[in-house]
Amino acid sequence: MKKRKPITWLLLVLWAIMVLFPFYWMVLTSVKGYSAYNAEYTPQLFCANPTFENYIYAFTEVDLGRYLFNTVIFTMITTALMVVVSILAAYGFARLDFPGKNIVFTGFLALMMIPNELVVITNFQTITELNLRNTFLGLILPSVTSVFYIYLLKENFAQIPDSLYYAAKIDGSSDWKYLWKVMVPMCRPTVVTITILKVIECWNSYIWPSLITDDSKYYLVSNGIQQIRESGFGRANIPAMMAAVVIISIPLIILFLLNRHKIMSGVVRGGTKG
Repeated sequence: MKKRKPITWLLLVLWAIMVLFPFYWMVLTSVKGYSAYNAEYTPQLFCANPTFENYIYAFTEVDLGRYLFNTVIFTMITTALMVVVSILAAYGFARLDFPGKNIVFTGFLALMMIPNELVVITNFQTITELNLRNTFLGLILPSVTSVFYIYLLKENFAQIPDSLYYAAKIDGSSDWKYLWKVMVPMCRPTVVTITILKVIECWNSYIWPSLITDDSKYYLVSNGIQQIRESGFGRANIPAMMAAVVIISIPLIILFLLNRHKIMSGVVRGGTKG
């Protein structure tokens, strides 16, 4: 066993380098000047003359501050609605009895088999017909449900003993009160997990905002990055784009580092029975 430890550590170090290298390359590129970056015939792993002009450029060339504000509003509202919808749907499938529940849930899970491209096309057609393009409502509505998060919560709710439910009913508690006072607190790790994962999903959303908005008043950070990329003089302004990516990534990295243990415990708890 002792002979295997050096090999294990070596493999872990190599894996860590492979995972962290893209982040290093992102930060390195963001501190290179536009001319210096384009003058490199072969990529350089170090920067002799770092500059922060790209970070200033990212805020002055496009309205990145407004895009960040729009993204925060979009992320907060979408995540809040998704969590409420997922909790209510998961509770219905896990605790309530109604005709055809298993058939409905099976059909619900079958939606996970549909390619995202088809869903995007359908949502785009629906939002367009409702005249909701270039509105926050059009951005938010298609993202307030998630089959995977409902399934994860449903499996988590199903692990709570029925005796607690019957005891609550004997005490005169309603299903609504039992859900929010008993089940949600007991499943807090999973609720926190899906909340954080949804925040990351909304923050990184690119395809849907690009399709549904062409008015800069409703642009998200993903649209801003694309604008910065196209702002070079005949060539893509990669350093400025990387600077914007660094700025946008910092909140997500901090969020993940602060809640990494809750995420792991929530996923494990939701994916096991007994």
